Amino acid sequence: MTIKVKGIAKSTLDFILEVSKSSAPKEFAGLLRAEEGIIKDVIFLPGTESSRISATLRLFMMPNISIAGSVHSHPTSNTNPSRADLALFARVGGHNIIAGAPYDMRSWRCYDSNGISITLNVLDIEFDDDDSNAVLL
Repeated sequence: MTIKVKGIAKSTLDFILEVSKSSAPKEFAGLLRAEEGIIKDVIFLPGTESSRISATLRLFMMPNISIAGSVHSHPTSNTNPSRADLALFARVGGHNIIAGAPYDMRSWRCYDSNGISITLNVLDIEFDDDDSNAVLL
């Protein structure tokens, strides 16, 4: 099922960039969840492994919820997807973010499930106080 996505909440993107920066030089990885067409959450799966050259998601641990795509960081400024990234994109959804150093608003890109670079609007929206950007499973 394809999820119609209007954009990503700025606070969620800020969270992604901060986690990317704090994880460096290791990669981090998670899944993206959208609510009402807006990517609001990063889902961290149990058993995810991170190193300087990759981050591996255990997709069999994925909850039974709709996933908009994935997110992961690269420890360099290269935000182009690898072959492994492309294989992941094909499995998890149409909005896949790669954040690269220096992990700021200009150092990330979004790709569709085929690895084609797409525009993902950054939306300045307010969340309720009980909303968060991370979901730990």
